[in-house]
Amino acid sequence: MKKDLAIIGGGPGGYTAAAKAAKAGLSVVLFEKRDLGGTCLNRGCIPMKALLHASETYAAMRSAEAIGLRAENVSYDFAAIHARKAEVVAKLRAGVAQLMKSGKVEVVQGEARVEGPGRVRCNGEDWEAENIIVAVGAQPACPPIPGGDLPGVVTSDAILEGEGVDTDALVIIGGGVIGLECAAFYAPMGARVTILEAREQLLPGMDREIAQRLAMQLKKSGVAAHTSAMVQKIEQTDAGLRVTWLDKKGAEQTAEAGRVLMATGRRAATEGLFAPGAEPETQRGAVCADEAGRTSVPGLWAIGDCKAGTIQLAHVASAQAENAVAAILGQEPPVDMATVPACVYTSPEVASVGLTEEAAKAAGIAVKGLKTPTGANGKSVISGGEGGYAKLVVAQEDGRVLGAQLVCPRATDLIAELALAVERGCTAEDLVRVIHPHPTVSEIVRETAALF
Repeated sequence: MKKDLAIIGGGPGGYTAAAKAAKAGLSVVLFEKRDLGGTCLNRGCIPMKALLHASETYAAMRSAEAIGLRAENVSYDFAAIHARKAEVVAKLRAGVAQLMKSGKVEVVQGEARVEGPGRVRCNGEDWEAENIIVAVGAQPACPPIPGGDLPGVVTSDAILEGEGVDTDALVIIGGGVIGLECAAFYAPMGARVTILEAREQLLPGMDREIAQRLAMQLKKSGVAAHTSAMVQKIEQTDAGLRVTWLDKKGAEQTAEAGRVLMATGRRAATEGLFAPGAEPETQRGAVCADEAGRTSVPGLWAIGDCKAGTIQLAHVASAQAENAVAAILGQEPPVDMATVPACVYTSPEVASVGLTEEAAKAAGIAVKGLKTPTGANGKSVISGGEGGYAKLVVAQEDGRVLGAQLVCPRATDLIAELALAVERGCTAEDLVRVIHPHPTVSEIVRETAALF
């Protein structure tokens, strides 16, 4: 069978590429070995946010008396929460299937393998395509910790798929986005949560002040978060599991829990993707490719989490998909990959884009850090989210907005305006010139820009 384009992987990168290519008139086949939507839709972003919505609502009901409401005998049904999550996932998955159907994309369920340039094999059948895009995503990466294979040690896949993992005590190894969002789900539900992060701060790679603010909020919510924690082993006990680690002073510490979550990052899921002799250049299993997605094999492209050096975010995969298809069609890339917003759905929400103040100074760029606390924002105070801030990183020379960091309600929505400002080279004055509606959290953007 022959197509213009073959795509392996039906996640955000794969189905976006398929839709865009089909709209341009290319014949497309999309291979997916599991469910359409990939990790993000089935065992990542979407189910996590559905669970967080439940825990946030539960926490709000329990604290309703603070705003003059009374909710008695508030409880939760863990199975029902996951059933609702499954409904959300199924609805969105059906939407992706309809998108493929309307674009006349042929969807094949099965494990596909690249046999060579322009050749793919799946379910015993051979396919030919002038171009092949691999968008197989990533999978949990678990370090070789003694006891890491014990029953009760799980990855985010177990937390987010099926009926989930119900526990009254959880140790999370890894203080990145996955670890913190899982803590944000379990802690409000009454679970005792311990986070162990090997590096010096939570959310490594993000602004240090954000990490410090989140550490304070976690402590307030009863989560024990330890940084510079080097996990030594996991052991089975009569009560469950015991995790032993060394603290920053080298002293041995332990924590016990019913479950241990390995949230130590993800690695490209490329095992078995290429036949012997058909492999492109790779780096630690991830496929090396240029900005457009071209690999070392002619006609073979790589996008998303399986591409070496890629920020593992669904919206990055979708953007790379658009640019790769544009390159295949001989067009200019439609999406600027230099400006990538990042979001963390904790409480309060966290979002950032562009340079941090630290990064700007390290690069020798003279900047001013402008900051406004949420305690001065009416909508934040009304919603009980006054424990945060908005920060803009502005060039001293001309006032251009080079970056932004938000710790506040609706931060993940507000960051789009600031991503646009960074990408377009807007100045703080440009933001001030725009009327922001009152009362909204968005006012904090204008108020912060006005400090320049």
